[in-house]
Amino acid sequence: MPGQFSKEVLLKWKPFAEWIETLKASLKLQYRDTKPLHPFHDDPYVLRKIHIQAVDYFGPRPGFIKLDAVLQSANKGKPLTLPGKIFMRGGSVAMLMILRPEDSRDERLVIMTEQARIPAGSLAFLEIPAGMIDDAKTFSGAAAKEIEEETGMKIPTSELIDMTKLAMEDSPNPENLAQAMYPSPGGSDEFIALFLWEKKMERLEIEALKEKLTGDRLQGEMIKLRLINYEDLWKLAARDGKTMVAWALYESLKRAGKLDDDGNIVGDASGPAAG
Repeated sequence: MPGQFSKEVLLKWKPFAEWIETLKASLKLQYRDTKPLHPFHDDPYVLRKIHIQAVDYFGPRPGFIKLDAVLQSANKGKPLTLPGKIFMRGGSVAMLMILRPEDSRDERLVIMTEQARIPAGSLAFLEIPAGMIDDAKTFSGAAAKEIEEETGMKIPTSELIDMTKLAMEDSPNPENLAQAMYPSPGGSDEFIALFLWEKKMERLEIEALKEKLTGDRLQGEMIKLRLINYEDLWKLAARDGKTMVAWALYESLKRAGKLDDDGNIVGDASGPAAG
């Protein structure tokens, strides 16, 4: 393990603790005798070992960990091994923020951020506001924190709608996965809860947000806010997976009758987008 790192630090790190509990729940499902039987029921996989390859610290605590989890079949013949190389970083939140000018019935604008995303080779990547959950106790709390950091807007958590939770409320989840989308499950544990904030606002207030510079400079964040027409979202932000999933969820929840035309949860009179 890297120098200042230890098994105790690993076990206390929230992303690892959540991942290992989820994996344990999934492994247990292999042994159930109820039909339909698990695909690995006859030769179940076992977690043999975990090899820590690299650790990046964010201040005093781990931020990213690269590890190799070795899962092998237990009993029959030569053991088979499942791919287990993981870039571990934990959960994130992202927010689809839609503004409706009070002087227009149909116009909708989406708040986007433009910032450097070096892993993508970009100095001006366009995406919806997003960030890591870190120590936030709830998804909505993390979302409100990121909105303030990236846009400068203080929004009560009561005004945020968790679209992933709303979409998945009737979906089976035997493995106890997060109520979130997994953008790269073949290589990372990251999951992203997608929120909606839709609000009517004076046009002068909306104009004041255009090209606004935000972000935590101490963390190297230099963010420019961009406002784009909702109808252009699918083509201007198609490179960003979380933006596309948020857009698809928003449209699907409306078609399913779970969101009304103003972005309120149907049946919730105190919805967050109420004027």
